[in-house]
Amino acid sequence: MTDVTRAYVALGSNLGDRMANLAAAVDALGAVPGVRVDAVSSVYETEPWGGVEQPRYANAVVALGVEGEALALLRACKAIERSGGRVPGERFGPRAIDLDVVLFGEETIVSPELTVPHPRMLERDFVVTPLLEIAPDATLPDGRPVTAEHAIEGRVTGVLGRLPALADRSPSV
Repeated sequence: MTDVTRAYVALGSNLGDRMANLAAAVDALGAVPGVRVDAVSSVYETEPWGGVEQPRYANAVVALGVEGEALALLRACKAIERSGGRVPGERFGPRAIDLDVVLFGEETIVSPELTVPHPRMLERDFVVTPLLEIAPDATLPDGRPVTAEHAIEGRVTGVLGRLPALADRSPSV
């Protein structure tokens, strides 16, 4: 790939076989033309948040090498969600699979479809903890380091392990 951008996508699932849902989403990301999966964090079990009664989540973050634009990656993520059984529902409600583009290189993007960096990523333990596992020196486009200091929503309650099909992928980028 030429002109490759490092991107990070947060994944979550709390319906059905959570580990299988995450593994299928990572495999689907790797099958997108111009996208390479470089690293996958451990899978963390996390508290649901947002005021809706629901099961705990399984969350992970993937590091991608992307040839192309952030909006194309977002559209691929939305297609993967649909094919993985995501249906429109209550905001912050349960879902079979959820993919969020949280960082896209050094870009700051504000559009009707996508905001990067993800506007609430630093508040979410379920994003920050797996992100820092695979990118301990992650920074925001303005140069500020990503830290767990303000990550108080969606607390990590345990580690579920590695995704079985991806156990041989390196946890560092």
